[in-house]
Amino acid sequence: MTLIDLVVLLIIAGLCGALGQAITGFSRGGCLVSIALGFIGALLGMWLARNLGLPELFSVQIGTTSFPIIWSIIGSALFVAIIALLSRSRP
Repeated sequence: MTLIDLVVLLIIAGLCGALGQAITGFSRGGCLVSIALGFIGALLGMWLARNLGLPELFSVQIGTTSFPIIWSIIGSALFVAIIALLSRSRP
């Protein structure tokens, strides 16, 4: 993986994480948090897809790495929703 491949992968993960945050309406942090959410969302989304027997809908091939776009957005939205439920203060 070259440096340009890594930068493109980080940008795509950041966009997927930002979309996951936008879907749930809960946002904490900036660009680095969005990148981390994109990667965590990809792991969580692909794990769910494999366990449920669902296909990989849309993935981008970057160098030798395949990054699942749709499952990353779904996984990051689920992860952010769980974080939002756990971190909300109760009156």
